[in-house]
Amino acid sequence: MNYPLKLSFRILALTPQLSVTDVHGNLIFYVKQKLFKLKESVTVFADEQQVQPLYGIKADRVLDFSARYYFTDQKGTELGSVERQGMKSLWKARYDILDGNRTIMAIREENPWIKVLDGLFGEIPLIGMFSGYVFHPAFIVSRPQGMVVMRLKKQPSLFENRFTIKRMTELSQTEETQVLLSLLMMILLERRRG
Repeated sequence: MNYPLKLSFRILALTPQLSVTDVHGNLIFYVKQKLFKLKESVTVFADEQQVQPLYGIKADRVLDFSARYYFTDQKGTELGSVERQGMKSLWKARYDILDGNRTIMAIREENPWIKVLDGLFGEIPLIGMFSGYVFHPAFIVSRPQGMVVMRLKKQPSLFENRFTIKRMTELSQTEETQVLLSLLMMILLERRRG
């Protein structure tokens, strides 16, 4: 993949929609999340028409406080999972990326104060609608030893959330897929928190 990747999240759409493009503008992933599902289930497509499914992401339980989300390819082969660290994620978002039951990487919010300030600023009448231009949370993906492999940062935007994904080191194709699917799921979950 040609980095940096651009992730766009349409917040004014009736159903949440995410698209990931490479540096040349080529679509890599497209997600249109279904509303009113008790148990989270997401299909990742290669096209906006949702004709070519690439991956599936399914939760292991109804409530997502500490849920684990399993990734599968179009043949149903398990590719790994991401697990939200429930209580630890209340203040600072934390997710573990797993291969089987082994944690291979983690996603951490760099500065939780940015989320707090963004939430407060967003509540100010009229001025709050411009909070997307002021505060920009960032998340890092690192190996258990601490080596940062990817970084996701929110970009200034008004009617949609835009993020940039930068790869900091080489990854195997399997690891890259696991990280990108984990980041997609994390964005879908974190948008509910503000």
